[in-house]
Amino acid sequence: MHVNFKKNSRVFLMTLLSGMLMILSASAQTGTPINVRGTVTDIAGEPLVGVNILLQGTSTGTVTDYDGNFVLQVPEDGVLEVRYIGYKPQTISINRRAVIQIVMDEDTELLEEVVVIGYGTVRKNDATGSVVAVDATKLNRGLATSPSDLLAGQVAGLSVTSAGGAPGSSANIRIRGGSSMSASNDPLIVIDGVPVDNATNVNGMSNPLSTINSNDIESFTVLKDASATAIYGSRASNGVIIITTKKGQSGKMKLAYNGNFSVSTRTGAVDVMDAPTFRKYVINSFGEDSQQAAALGSTETNWQDKIFRVAASTDHNLSASGTAAEVLPYRVSVGYTNENGILRTSNLERFTGSVNLSPSFFDNQLRVQMNAKGMYITNRFADQGAINSATQFDPTMPVYDTTGSPYGNGYHMTLKTNGTPIDIALANPLAILMQKHDNSTVMRSIGNMQVDYNMPFLDGLRANLNLGYDISDSKGDVIVEDNSPMSYTWGSYKAGWGDNRTYTQYKLNTLLDFYLNYVKEVGVHRFDAMGGYSWQRFFNETEDTYPYSAAMAAEKGEKFYRESYDYSTESFVISFFGRLNYSLLDRYLLTLTLRNDGSSRFSPDNKWGLFPSAAFAWKVINEPFMEGAGKAMSDLKLRLGYGVTGQQNLGSGDYPWMGRYSYSQAGANYFFGDQMISLIRPLAYDENLKWEETTTYNAGLDYGFLNNRISGAVDVYYRKTTDLLNTVGIAAGTNFSNQLLTNVGELENKGIEFTITGRPLVTRDWSWNLSYNVTFNQNRITKLTINDDPNYVGVRFGGIDGGTGNNIAIHAVNYPASSFYVYEQVYDKAGKPLEGVFVDQNADGSINEQDMIPYKNASPDVYMGLSSQLAYKNWDFNFSVRGNIGNYAYNNIQSNRESKNTTFDPSGWLKNRVNSATYTNFDAVHYQSSYYIQNASFMKVDNVSLGYNFTHMLNRQQSGRIHFTVQNPFVLTNYSGLDPEFTNNGIDNNIYPHPRVFIL
Repeated sequence: MHVNFKKNSRVFLMTLLSGMLMILSASAQTGTPINVRGTVTDIAGEPLVGVNILLQGTSTGTVTDYDGNFVLQVPEDGVLEVRYIGYKPQTISINRRAVIQIVMDEDTELLEEVVVIGYGTVRKNDATGSVVAVDATKLNRGLATSPSDLLAGQVAGLSVTSAGGAPGSSANIRIRGGSSMSASNDPLIVIDGVPVDNATNVNGMSNPLSTINSNDIESFTVLKDASATAIYGSRASNGVIIITTKKGQSGKMKLAYNGNFSVSTRTGAVDVMDAPTFRKYVINSFGEDSQQAAALGSTETNWQDKIFRVAASTDHNLSASGTAAEVLPYRVSVGYTNENGILRTSNLERFTGSVNLSPSFFDNQLRVQMNAKGMYITNRFADQGAINSATQFDPTMPVYDTTGSPYGNGYHMTLKTNGTPIDIALANPLAILMQKHDNSTVMRSIGNMQVDYNMPFLDGLRANLNLGYDISDSKGDVIVEDNSPMSYTWGSYKAGWGDNRTYTQYKLNTLLDFYLNYVKEVGVHRFDAMGGYSWQRFFNETEDTYPYSAAMAAEKGEKFYRESYDYSTESFVISFFGRLNYSLLDRYLLTLTLRNDGSSRFSPDNKWGLFPSAAFAWKVINEPFMEGAGKAMSDLKLRLGYGVTGQQNLGSGDYPWMGRYSYSQAGANYFFGDQMISLIRPLAYDENLKWEETTTYNAGLDYGFLNNRISGAVDVYYRKTTDLLNTVGIAAGTNFSNQLLTNVGELENKGIEFTITGRPLVTRDWSWNLSYNVTFNQNRITKLTINDDPNYVGVRFGGIDGGTGNNIAIHAVNYPASSFYVYEQVYDKAGKPLEGVFVDQNADGSINEQDMIPYKNASPDVYMGLSSQLAYKNWDFNFSVRGNIGNYAYNNIQSNRESKNTTFDPSGWLKNRVNSATYTNFDAVHYQSSYYIQNASFMKVDNVSLGYNFTHMLNRQQSGRIHFTVQNPFVLTNYSGLDPEFTNNGIDNNIYPHPRVFIL
C-alpha cells in the first residue's frame, strides 16, 4: 500500500493518533435540484470543447460538446468548478440561475512555462534548442532508488540501461549515443546549479545519483543538442541533465509523506542442468566407468535456489514546506531506504535529508536560494561471482561439508585425493556470499547558495552568484574469511587466509559561478543577454590498505600482507561564457552562445578550448497566415541548431599530458641490505593531448493540435566527434612505451527522434494521458589511426569468462563502436551450428584471426518508451513500457557451458552445463563463434499500478493516494539468456538479474 498524504501539522498528528482513519467528506450542497445549461467560450467567443464542469465537493459533472454547450442537474445553491487545459480554472456560484455563460481566460503562466537551462531559464515556447523538461511529480513510479530510474523511457534520445538488479545499482545513461571510445560517455549532471563530477566514481557507491531521494526531485531538463549544451563547453559532449529539486512555498506548513513496502522475487533462472540430468549427461558423454562419472556426487542441489531469495524492502520520505514567520519559504525532508536484494546478503540502507531556503529581500529585488542535500549510506555488496559459480557448480555436490574436512569453514570444497583443496576449483557459491564481507559507508553532501539581485540603476539587469560544493567521505572493507573456500581458490596467495582490502576516499568539488543577465524589450524586439565566469576545482584523495585478519596478523607478526597504495589528485576548470537570445515579433528567435574553457588536464598550449553554438527558431503558429488554423493547430515551431562541445574527462587521470613517474607494482622493490627501496617507472605521455570535440547539427519541429491536447516534436540530428582518443602503436624508443594514447580518431552519430503526447479521452468521469517516444540512432567509427593502415583491425577489448585473454568486442573503422568481433558461424540445413565450421572470409583455405569480423553490437538501433495514466473518478491505472530493438548480446553463459571437453577438469572436478549443450553437442569451446551473438531486443513493462485517490479526509484539508504497483511484471524477448537488459559492453556473465517487485 503506497500512501501519499498532504496536510498541515495539526491534522497530521490527529491522523496518526486516530490510526490513519480515512473519512470521506459528504456534500454540503443541499438546495433544490435544477437544470443548468450554458456555453463555454474563450475571450474571442470561440466555443471550447471538452471543458470539465464539476459540482464542487462531489463527483457529479459533465463536459462541453463540440459547440461548447453543457447541461447539468445541480442544487440551486451549488458551486461549479470549471477547468480546461491552457486556461485558468474558475469557481462559479449557481445562485438559482438556469442559464450560465462562461468565458475562459488563457493561463498565461502556463503558456509562459519556463524550463531550466544552463545558467538561467527560458520560456518553453521560446526554446530554440532540443530541450525536454520532465515533471518528476507526474511520472509513473516504481521502486526508484535513484533519479536515473525515473528517466528510463521518458525522453526521446535518452537511453537508460540499468547495470542489473542489485540494490542501488548504477545505470548507463546515454544521450543520442556515445561520443567517445576511451573517454567518458556519461552526460553532465547538474543538480540545483552544481555540476557533479562523474569522471571519478564515489567509492563505496554503485550509483552516485542515489545521493538524491527521488521524492525530492521537482523536474528534469534534458539538453540534447549542442545549441543547448554548448554553454557548458568542455563537459557537454554527451549532453546535459539538469535536476531541480523541490523548493519552499508560501503559506502555512504542509506535510507530505510517501512510504512503501515492497517484496522482490526472481523472474527466472539460468537454464542449467539439474542433478539427474547432469548425471545422465556425464555418463552418456564419458561412460559409466569413466573418471568423470566417478567424480559425480550423490546429492541434488539447486545452487541458484541457494543463493537467491525473496527480499523485503521499505522506503519512506517525510517533507515539510511552507513559510516561516511569513518571510522565509522553506522545504525540509528526510528519507529512509532499506533495500534488500534478491541475491543473498546484498543490502542498501540509506538516510537522506534536504533543506531549501528561498528568502527574498527588498521587494523581491534580492532573491536567495540555499540548498543542501545530504546522504548517509551503508552497503553490503554481494559478490556477483556467486551467480557465475552457481551456474557451473556441480549439482550433485552438497552445500555443506560431509567429510569432516578442516578446510572451508564447514562448506563443501573440491579436494585432492590427499584431502587438501584444489586451488583452481570453483568456490562454493553460498560460501562466496556468506564468507565474503564487502561493506561500505559513504557520507555525501551536495549544496549551493545562489544569490540573484536585480540592479536598481538599470531596469532588466540582474547579477547572479552561485557558490556550490560536492563533498563525500567513503570507507569500506572487503574481507574474505580465513579458511573459507575462496581463501584457497582466489587471489595470488591461495594459502588459506583472506586477501583483504580496506579503502578510504575523500572528494571535494567546489564551484563559483557569476553572471550578469540583461533583458530589454524595444518595440517588437526582445534582447536577453548573459555573460559570466565559472571556476571549479575537483580534489580526490584515496588510500587502499591490505591487512591480514587479526588471527593471521598475530601469527605472521605483521599487520599487512602487501604495501598500501595512496594518492591524491586535483584538477581545475576555469571558464568564460556568454549567451544572446533575440526575438523579433515573437516569431523569429535567435540564440548564440560561446564558452571558453581552460582545463588543467591539458598542456599550456592546449589548455583552452572555444565552444560556440547558434540556433534559430521560427514560431510558424504566430504568423498572420496561420490565424485561420483556429482550434485545429495550436503550436507549430521550426528549430535549427549548430554547436561544438568538448570532452575533458579523458579517463586517464588529471595529468595525461605530463611526463610523470609511477610507483611500480607492490613487491617490485630493491633491497640495499635490509632497507627496501620502492622503484618508480616512467609512463608514456603525449604533451600534445587535447580536447575531443563534438560538432552537432539539429533540425526540429514542435507541433500541437486542439489547444495542445495533442503535442510533440520531431528532431533530426547529426553528431561528429573529432580528435577521438585512441591508443596507437608508435616507434620503439620515441616514448616510454610502444603504445600511446593520443588524438587520432573520428566517430559519428546520426538519428531521428519522435515524441507525441495526447489526451485521447476527456469526459466527466474519465481522463487518459498517453505519451510515446521513439528514437533511431546509428553510430559509426570513421577513423582510428594517424595514417591509413590496412592491417590495423581496431581496438580489441571486452574480456570474457573462459580461456585466458579472450576479448569479444572491438572498435573498428566503418563499424559501430563496441561491435562484437567473431568468426562467422556456418549452419546446417536445419539451422544447427556446425562445430568448428566458420566462413573463410579471405578465402585462403584456412581459418585464423584474419577471418574474424565485426558483427552486430550491444547498442539498440531503435529505443522507445510509452507511458499511460488513465483515471476514472477517484481511481487511476498507470503503466510504463520501454523497448529496445536491434541490440545484441554475447551469451557468455552458453559459450562457456556447452562444451563437453570443459565439463571435467583433470584435477578431478566437474562443472555443470546448460541444457542447450545437448542441442549444440559441441566437444570443444568456441568462445568467438557468432552463434553466441544473440538478438537481445526486448519490450519491458517497467511498472503497472492501480490506485485510489482520497480527495477529502478528516476535516477536508487532507488528500491521499493508496496504490499497488508491480515493477518489471514481464519482458517480451527472444533472447535465450536470463535478462536482456544489462551493461558490461553487452557481455552476459555474472549479471545480477532484475527482480519482479510488488510494492504496497
